[in-house]
Amino acid sequence: MAGLSSPRYSGIFPVVPTTFTADGALDLVSQKRCVDFMMDSGVDGLCLLANFSEQFLLSDTERDILTRSVLEHIAGRVPVIVTTTHTSTAICIERSRRAQALGAAMVMVMPPYHGATFRFSESAIYQFYAALSDALQIPIMIQDAPAAGTPLSAALLARMAQQIEQVSYFKIETAGAANKLRELIALGGEAIEGPWDGEEAITLLADLQAGATGAMTGGGFADGIRPIITAFRSGDHAEAFAQYQRWLPLINHENRQASFLAAKALMKEGGIIACDAPRAPWPELAPHTRQELLAIARSLDPLVLRWAA
Repeated sequence: MAGLSSPRYSGIFPVVPTTFTADGALDLVSQKRCVDFMMDSGVDGLCLLANFSEQFLLSDTERDILTRSVLEHIAGRVPVIVTTTHTSTAICIERSRRAQALGAAMVMVMPPYHGATFRFSESAIYQFYAALSDALQIPIMIQDAPAAGTPLSAALLARMAQQIEQVSYFKIETAGAANKLRELIALGGEAIEGPWDGEEAITLLADLQAGATGAMTGGGFADGIRPIITAFRSGDHAEAFAQYQRWLPLINHENRQASFLAAKALMKEGGIIACDAPRAPWPELAPHTRQELLAIARSLDPLVLRWAA
């Protein structure tokens, strides 16, 4: 039976960026090359339509096009998590059912919220996830992220894991993530099938030490992050620390400077995708931020800069 000691999914599941043309249309040719590169970089799975995929700039029609085209292209080679977050319970259920029908292995869903001030009670959040679980046959990952502005206590998360069938994975991205992961595991035990790291791996080492079994990172350099996880899992904590030290400047630059444009800038520089522009009104990556990102990356020689050669 799946649980903390035998999870269905673990390892590194980077977020797939959404690729656009210069005029803001979906670029499905670049999208498929992006996915091919990411699979070659050593991932255990992928995540579509996350915040780092610019999901908040996509229509539902475009979401369906991307989900269908990417899942058909991957054709089961790796499991895929699809983000289906929405404030409305009914719309989240509809999005999630479509993702499940198209072959998603899991859905990732933030708690319901809207804007800077609309928030919901713990009881409403519980009912939201319970209704979603009743509509699905695949696991739900709760994304505990600052963007929602919704406090999710470890006690609430553990209770939902124990009482709501499909709630079993948790991506913890709030301040003090490692301590929250420890508390969540202590309270929920085997029901916490997937305690995961997030935030582009900026807290990866501490989260692994706290018991994280998965990591959802940026999409540009899984080949650099995977050795950290592999070394830690094998018990070679000194090597994990050394690899984390080596890649931390690039991880930090993505997390604190370039954000979700980092992966696309690296893929564009490496010839994988045709255009790295975001969709309006999001501003393009500042030239000096791009230069610093590429300088750090070149010192590490990641696959993203060599794959298309």
